[in-house]
Parts: sequence; structure tokens; C-alpha cells
Amino acid sequence: MTDNRNTILAVILSGLVLLGWQYFFNIPQMEKQRAAQQAQQQEAAKQQTPPAATTPGAPNAPAAPGAPGAPANQPAANAPVVSRDAAIAASPRIKVETPRLDGTLSLKGARIDDLSLSQYHETVDPKSAPIHLFSPSGSANPYYAEFGWVGAAGSNVKLPDQNTLWEQEGSGALTPANPVTLKWDNGEGLTFRRQIAVDDRYLFTIKDDVTNVGGGPVTLYPFALISRHGTPHVEGFYILHEGLIGYLGEQGLQEYGYAKIDEAKTVGFKATNAWMGITDKYWASALLPDTNAQLQARFSSNQVGATRTYQTDYLEDAKTVPIGGTATATARLFAGAKEARVVGINFPFAGLGGYNQQLGLNHFDLLIDWGWFYFITKPMFLALDFFFHLVGNFGVAILLVTVLVKLIFLPLANKSYASMAKMKAIQPQLLALKERHPDDKAKQQQEMMEIYRKEKINPVAGCLPVLLQIPVFFSLYKVLFVTIEMRHAPFFGWIHDLSAADPTNLFNLFGLIPYDPSTLPVIGSYLVLGVWPLVMGFTMWFQMKLNPQPPDPTQQMIFAWMPVIFTFMLAHFPAGLVIYWAWNNTLSVIQQAYIMRRNGVKVELWDNLKSAVVKPKKTA
Repeated sequence: MTDNRNTILAVILSGLVLLGWQYFFNIPQMEKQRAAQQAQQQEAAKQQTPPAATTPGAPNAPAAPGAPGAPANQPAANAPVVSRDAAIAASPRIKVETPRLDGTLSLKGARIDDLSLSQYHETVDPKSAPIHLFSPSGSANPYYAEFGWVGAAGSNVKLPDQNTLWEQEGSGALTPANPVTLKWDNGEGLTFRRQIAVDDRYLFTIKDDVTNVGGGPVTLYPFALISRHGTPHVEGFYILHEGLIGYLGEQGLQEYGYAKIDEAKTVGFKATNAWMGITDKYWASALLPDTNAQLQARFSSNQVGATRTYQTDYLEDAKTVPIGGTATATARLFAGAKEARVVGINFPFAGLGGYNQQLGLNHFDLLIDWGWFYFITKPMFLALDFFFHLVGNFGVAILLVTVLVKLIFLPLANKSYASMAKMKAIQPQLLALKERHPDDKAKQQQEMMEIYRKEKINPVAGCLPVLLQIPVFFSLYKVLFVTIEMRHAPFFGWIHDLSAADPTNLFNLFGLIPYDPSTLPVIGSYLVLGVWPLVMGFTMWFQMKLNPQPPDPTQQMIFAWMPVIFTFMLAHFPAGLVIYWAWNNTLSVIQQAYIMRRNGVKVELWDNLKSAVVKPKKTA
């Protein structure tokens, strides 16, 4: 039957996509993550000499006179790796206290190198450790931001570097209401002052002043950098970028994963209206220079001893400090969670008012990896975010968005289900047609198309409900995977994280047996089947039983096994996605049954369910 063939084709198509996604990306990447984690731990154990950052402009100093060219900062000789707490205690510091950040900034080098995200934790347990974003040099995995000045090529001006000990003017911690000012005198007529301010979210503003009371004018180049030591653990999924990122004026979005920048070593850009940084799945740090500044920006990867260092930096145009005068440079640093309302999702009528809009940045919303299908992914997130702020639960928001999507596609779905109902109504005619021309396929097709034309039936309409579901499915998957708003977002009962798979498992009797069958070699990845995937599989089976039993044995077998295959496949997917699919199936059953009844077609659900349970008696 043509409608059955169309439905099977659509189901098989979506099944193949899901199957390929799961087994060619998810499972191999889980193994890759475990191996990378082990390698990272081994490398951290061997690490003995943490390198310092490279001063911007040093490796790529232009040949033109007056171009910046300072020697690279050298790593401390034989400096042992210590704990993060010990590295923090090794230098005098100023406390950083905001509603979302805890940490310190070092008076040695005036670096921002110790930040924790107080509202986010390692696990769903609110008592677990907070997320540590920045860590100082000397620890296992240094990650920090540094700002300063570079002298002109051939200049011998004494400038502050990573070993300079600054003094705090005044006292008190750095808070949104209390900026701090640091001071350093080079003893040769130049006095450096740095004012650091922070807002109540994740934005630092750094204002550098240089006052010259020496014997002649001085030319300096402002710079800013973010340095990360050691190759970090990444999720490793194709749909997610982790690594160096920036939107560099007319050159647009530039993304370099760690392996890619290792191969390229250094990549330089000249840009205006740019930003650049390093991104993880949920967290990021980014330099946000003035949108009118002319920049020499750079992504780089360097091997120092056993450690690989990654850096993104920029150098501004020269500033000349006359005798008795002052030069000023302003920089900004984003260091925190990639919250859409904070970053500033750039979408019509979004009105979220993040940094992208407030600072007039150039596509800073792309710090969140919305993907190629952002025109679907962003509206999906906006809808979920709207309903979440309405009801206070992202799981309920998913249910409401599913209803909204159903309403949007209601005309197409109604037409599709109505066409399917008409197809069922003309089944006796099609069977009679095959009996009249059992050996003439061409004649069968000709008269079948004539019946379709006469009854105004679209034979491919049965594919629409499944095909329409595919882009919605993947947009929701993307939102669940990349947005921090979904991280550790609870539903009800045992679902404490909609972005993670259902934690229950049929194969250990849902926790009654204290054993994890997924750890078994070879077959362990298949022994995962939670409650919600079972609910989804049952609703899918229920929906298929709504249609009449196909006469072809092959089609019967496909229909019988498809819910089972999908149940095992979706067991590895985020719980929020499985909940969506189960709820969507339920709504589809109700909608299809109503339309079939309205079109005068018998709803054969109970008959098909009965035949699936009770074996029909053989007739003589």
C-alpha cells in the first residue's frame, strides 16, 4: 500500500539519521573522551615547567620601523607544579566578589587568573565544587587574562610584565560597586596605573593610564591576551566548537579547534570591530576591545617542554606619551558562563539585552554555537526560554513548545492525516484493482493514479508528519546540547538534568541491582534503557497500531521492530529530547484519531492492539 510505503520510507529515513548520529558520533566520542581524559591526567602528572604567556607582537613583529617587538616572556626555570590553592597563595592578591564570580586577581603581573563561577557546580549536587574557570601559573592547568604595554622595536623602556609587583591604591575587594586601582612606577619617569572594574555578571573593564615625567616622549602599544596551558578536555562532538574563536571584522567568524591551531601554529588577522577568545561547551573567556580599535589579532599554539599553550591576543595601534602627558588604553574581558541573556542572543524581537547589544559588539552571540541551522535553533531556544520564565520548569516548557509546534504545523498535519484517511477509505478499490490486473504493473499504476486524482489524494502526504518532526527534533537536540540554560535543568521525579540521558536502567531493574551494565565490554553501550525511552517506545508503537496492518510481511516486520530500534537508540539521547518525542507521539495519536474519525474512517487502534496481543485463529 502506497501510504504504508511512504510512512515506512519516512520512518526509515529518520531512523537512519538517528542511527548514524548515535553510532558514528555519540558512542565513538564517548570512547574518545575517556581516552583524552586519561591522556590529560597523564600529561598533567608529567608536567614540570608551566610556561608563561607570549607577549603579543613578539613572534610576528612587523619589519616596518616603530613596530612593536618585545622579547617573549620566559618560563620560570624548573618551577614545580603545585595545587591550585598553593599557586593562588604564592602571590599577594585582591579578592573578587560579584553575584556570579568568586576569585582573586594577582598583584604579581596584575593578572586576572583566579575565577570560579559561584552559580554553577561540577554536578547536579548543589554542594559539589563550583566551576573553576581561571587558574594561575604554577598550577596544573593555568588559564588567565593579561593586559599591558609593548614597547616599540628597539626600545629599552622598562615596562611591567608578568613578574611585576603592583601596589593597590586604597583598599577593599573588587566588587561591582568598588573598582580597584593598581600602580607601578618604572623608576625612569613612567608611572602606570590600572583601574579594574567588574559588573554584576561576567564583564571586566580594564583602564590603563601611563604618565610620562621622563626626559622624552615614549611610544607604546596596548595589548591584551588570554592564555591557556595544556590541551583541555573537550566534548569532541562535531556539532560543537571548542577552542579558539573570534569574530574579526570583515573576516567574519573564525573558529580554530585545538588540533587545527596545533597544525597552523600561528594565525594572524588585521581587523576592526572584533572580539576573540577561547570557548568551552558552557564557559568562555573573550577579549572585547573597543569596536573602533585597529587590531593586530592572533591565535597561536606553542609547545614549551611537555606542555602545549594556547593563546589569543591583540595589539592596538601605537600611543605616544609626550613629556608631562598621559596615554590611556581601555580593554574589556568576558569571563563566565555562555548564558544567552548575558551574551546577548541576536535575533529579531528577542530583546534579551546582553553584551552584544549593550556594547555594540559584532555578533558576540556567536560565542554560543548555534550551528548552521541557527534560524531553527534560535527560535526553539527563545520559545523554551519564554515558557521556562512563564512556568519555571524547562521540562514543562518542552511540553508546551511541542504543543506550539503542533499548532504551527496543524494545517499541514491535518491535510496529511486527512489524505491518509482517504487512502485507507480507498483500500478496497486498490485491492480490487490488483485483482483485476494481477500481472500488469503498469496498468495498476495508471488506474491507481487515476483514483488518486479523482479522490484528490496526495500519495506522499503520509510522509509529512514524520518529516516535519526531524528539523524540530534536531533543533531541540542542539539547544539541549549547547545551551547552559539546559545544563542541570530538572524535570520531575528522577530527571535532574534534561541535557543528560535518563539515569534509570531496565537492565539493573531501575537501580534495584547495584550494578552498572553499561560498563560491560562490547555490549555495555547497548545495555542502557531508561524509563522515558520505554515510554517513548510504547507511544511510538501505539501510534503505529493506529494504522491498519499492512498486508506485506516485510512491512509488518519493519513496523513491529521500528519502535524497539528507536527505543534503544534514544536511550543515549538527552532526557529532554526523549520526553519531547514521547509527548509528540501522544499528541499525534490524538490528532490522527480525531481526523480519521472526522473523515469517516474507522479507527482500527483497538483492533490492531488486540491482534498484536491475541493471535488470530486459523480458518479452515
